[in-house]
Amino acid sequence: MEQEFQILIADHSHQDFAQIICDEMASSAAARGTGIAKRSPEYIKEKMREGKAVIAFTKDGIWAGFCYIESWSHHEYVANSGLIVAPSFRKGGLAKQIKKRIFDLSRQKYPEAKIFGLTTGLAVMKINSDLGYEPVTYSELTQDEAFWAGCKSCVNYEILMGKDRKNCLCTAMLYDPKDHYEPEETKEDFKLHSKLYERFMKIKQWSLLKPFMKKEKETNGAAKPKSILHFFFNL
Repeated sequence: MEQEFQILIADHSHQDFAQIICDEMASSAAARGTGIAKRSPEYIKEKMREGKAVIAFTKDGIWAGFCYIESWSHHEYVANSGLIVAPSFRKGGLAKQIKKRIFDLSRQKYPEAKIFGLTTGLAVMKINSDLGYEPVTYSELTQDEAFWAGCKSCVNYEILMGKDRKNCLCTAMLYDPKDHYEPEETKEDFKLHSKLYERFMKIKQWSLLKPFMKKEKETNGAAKPKSILHFFFNL
């Protein structure tokens, strides 16, 4: 039987979960070998107090997931950030439910804003496509310095800056309320081309990491690298 969840707009009554949420975000990022924009428990509490976050619980009141809203460039751009699902409830569709709830909240609070995201995961790309997002170039995202500063904690930051913030291993996706396809159209497009997207992401990763592989080899010789290559290729 499929697990049922309550997905609520977070408020001050949920602040005690902030530390758990931060710890799980950090643990999940470490397990995936990717970086995140690190947030403090106080930052998460602030999002809850502002009504700019959603939180998920089981019917028994056990914390199950979380996501929050950030706005950039004077609210012209919005990002749904920090999506996390507790390990016990992963691979059951909860991430998709949370993304839908935070997307709806974003549209309610910022109806004119472009909603965007960066991801290396095909599963998240599919969820975004179901909501009407489209893959875009980095130039179509916010250029707010505060947003890009959040990438400093990512293991791929050197690649991002080496490409002048025009490319990285993440795929950029955007929902523009003024010019977008309907969710069903993007959903079908993703279904038809998912294998192509997956292949493209692998080729993109390889091409971006190739210069670093050469650099690692020249610097370390046969030594086992401890950089981004370790996370992606288990070298």
